[in-house]
Amino acid sequence: MNISLPDTAALRKLTAELVAKLVAVPSPTGDERPLAELIACRIGGTVQPLDDRQANAVARLRGDGTGPDLMLYAPLDTLTAGDESDLPWAGPRLEPHLLAEPVVDGDLVTGLGAGNPKGHAACVMAAFLAIRDAGVPLKGDLIAAFGAGGMPTNALPGTRRHTGQGVGCSFLLEQGVFPDYAVIAKPGWTVSYEEVGLAWFEVTAHGHHTYAGSRHKLPYSNPIATVAELVLAVEQWAADYTARHASGLVEPQVIVGAIEGGWMRMPSVTPATCRFRVDVRLSPRDTPAEIKREFLALIQGLGADAEMVLAIPGTTTDPASPVVRAAIQAFEEAGGVPYRPEGGMSGATDANILRSRGVPTVRVGMPKVAGITDFALGMNTVDARQMARLSRLLVTIALELNR
Repeated sequence: MNISLPDTAALRKLTAELVAKLVAVPSPTGDERPLAELIACRIGGTVQPLDDRQANAVARLRGDGTGPDLMLYAPLDTLTAGDESDLPWAGPRLEPHLLAEPVVDGDLVTGLGAGNPKGHAACVMAAFLAIRDAGVPLKGDLIAAFGAGGMPTNALPGTRRHTGQGVGCSFLLEQGVFPDYAVIAKPGWTVSYEEVGLAWFEVTAHGHHTYAGSRHKLPYSNPIATVAELVLAVEQWAADYTARHASGLVEPQVIVGAIEGGWMRMPSVTPATCRFRVDVRLSPRDTPAEIKREFLALIQGLGADAEMVLAIPGTTTDPASPVVRAAIQAFEEAGGVPYRPEGGMSGATDANILRSRGVPTVRVGMPKVAGITDFALGMNTVDARQMARLSRLLVTIALELNR
């Protein structure tokens, strides 16, 4: 099926304009509603509120009912907030790329979330608009959906306890926005039909609450020192874990991401406990319960306590699924070379939510901007040339499923 798409220059211009507008609207996890409203207005969709601060955006092109419904999906929220609350953990200062202030330099757009997720959301918008404006007769519905709470984060302190971990994607499906297939746009110039899940564990070491002036006179057991040893043990275990659980497209990683113990205002005393949290990524071939037993055996063998505090299973879509076949064919047409699965994946997305609810889902995206090796700068920089390419890929997948 041939349609009149914007040429490459027009797509580069459109996607650059779209992503700059998206970056300019702050959307930290839990506060995505203003961005959802902007997107819904731009593409003729609707806002789907989760509460007064968090919302999804959805737009739909109706088909004639003779073919499958396809959802093009991207999350809305940024990993950091773009204000002083990010410091010092995101860096010693708020660099320009950490701010919700787009900077355009030729084909590059920099600003909070420019690469992930907002550059990918801009591509979903551009693909949807291209098909809509071309007046393509559709057999099934084409849905553009943008979900709140897609980042791997629990809620900030307060009464709203469930704002991340795919809450917006789950809400979409629960409220009837339920397609036959889905394509999620997230980083990586490849076609992925499976990805890791994640299990979080909280490890607690116990000791004595005591005072520096009494260390030599009273029983002394500093849980902070114990945790230092435990963290190193987990880091050493991580490489072996990855080697044993790598399979298919995934190579699940492990990181220690947070630690808590004592009073920063009063280092003269030791706390009675110190704790840290670990993110253990899960192959689709492993269950959270299986990995829990493995991790608890490690920690208990080291004389500490642990509990699993979050679990999202890894998922896979049958490579023979029509959405996978359509994505691979579109990818080969775009690149002019045979598709080769890219292994070594350890990133988790809302694709796990979609697949776990029974929606066959494939993931496509953009490569990292050439020359950028810094994680935060890579998240917050996008190349309009790659956005144009991904937008075309999304259109081709949609048309392939519409045959």
